[in-house]
Amino acid sequence: MISERIRGLNSLFLFTQLTLVLLIYWLHFLIVDSFFWTMADIQHYEIYCIVVYVTLLMDSLRRLNSDINLLRRDRMLHHRAALQQGLMVATVLVVFVVIRKDQSISRLFLFSFIPVLYLTLFASSYHLPHWLADLTFRGSRRERTVLMGPVAKAAALRPWLQRKEDLGIVTVGLLTDEEGARGPDGLRVLGTWDDLETAVRQHGVTQVILVELPMFPYVMQSLTNICEQLGVRLLVLSDLEIKFRHPVTYFEDDGHMFVSLRDEPLENPFNRSLKRTLDLTVALPVVVFLLPLTSLLVWLFQRLQSPGPVFHIQPRAGFQNRHFNMVKYRTMHVNLDQSRQATRDDPRIYPAARYFRKFSFDELPQFWNVLRGEMSVVGPRPHLVEHNDEFASVMRNYHVRAFVKPGITGLAQVSGFRGETRSEAELVKRIELDIRYLETWSLTGDIFIIFMTLWTVIRPPETAY
Repeated sequence: MISERIRGLNSLFLFTQLTLVLLIYWLHFLIVDSFFWTMADIQHYEIYCIVVYVTLLMDSLRRLNSDINLLRRDRMLHHRAALQQGLMVATVLVVFVVIRKDQSISRLFLFSFIPVLYLTLFASSYHLPHWLADLTFRGSRRERTVLMGPVAKAAALRPWLQRKEDLGIVTVGLLTDEEGARGPDGLRVLGTWDDLETAVRQHGVTQVILVELPMFPYVMQSLTNICEQLGVRLLVLSDLEIKFRHPVTYFEDDGHMFVSLRDEPLENPFNRSLKRTLDLTVALPVVVFLLPLTSLLVWLFQRLQSPGPVFHIQPRAGFQNRHFNMVKYRTMHVNLDQSRQATRDDPRIYPAARYFRKFSFDELPQFWNVLRGEMSVVGPRPHLVEHNDEFASVMRNYHVRAFVKPGITGLAQVSGFRGETRSEAELVKRIELDIRYLETWSLTGDIFIIFMTLWTVIRPPETAY
């Protein structure tokens, strides 16, 4: 399997690079010690060698688990990675020296080693993976591959195949049932699907890639049987994203394989517990200490400019489109239509409330909704119930945003989409950001959004009115 080749190459590269760093470390020690210093206690250098090795090992494992393409010929990419690793090692070494108050280790050796380490990491990460791949996937380990399926889909796969040539994947031709078909980008047409056995024997094919899922199960079963009998690997390119017209994810549970339209981190109860803890940590002090004072201040301004109730309670669509009563400070005169979005210089807003709205002062009572569990500090903004169907007609997956609790602030708001929605394009972008939030949720992401929101409160955007 190609994934196993990639995983194995990554592990082989990691082992080889760390071995090379160890050799360079001791070679540098011999050079520096011979020319500038008397023979030092080698045990001290062994300890620092272990520190360097462990630091690089931890960072390399993190980088490999992040699916970095080691075979990518990008000098800037490898430069940044080597520079980051070098600075990390330098930081750890300095901290280690300070903590131990070690006077026996040569400072010249330590600090001259860092640029040598950077050059070693850069050169090895740029050249070593290709050398290892060529050494590992040569001769009988080269996979002679034939594609099967429509020419257009084979052509779309060609760039990927060319990138995998370093992994020993060699494409010999295409089998297609399209009459008069010509292969893409110099790829020869070897015949039709019925010629599979002949092509395998004549061209030494060791791997078949089907470029789309067959429409009929018996076709897949027949192709599987032929490949198994010939001892040929069979890969099938999933085109479910094309069929669904939507990205998909795969997961297995209790022996069954499922396809889903998206990842949902907040379906994990542990993640929900973390999010709820963050909500309570933020909301409880606001409700207990801040809300009484701000409510008194708002009440005083309302008595002078717009007598009426302090709070404005409005039905909103929340989690799974269940209705709840969202609480805000009233910012409009009473007995006026408040179902329309506020606009710039809106006559319904009393004077002091313009500042309340600009600096998000009117949103503070929503922390009560957070304590009640109806909202979260971070999440998609809840819309008016009467707007839900209207917005859903603009974007078909609008209601997906209701998979998570609505929030006081959200990814869309800190990305510049705050206030009045002035066009369908702007609405679509907001919804896309809301859905991206629920698909990629993380606790650190919520904390980042909260800090970004505080910044937008201090420096409100032009759309805040």
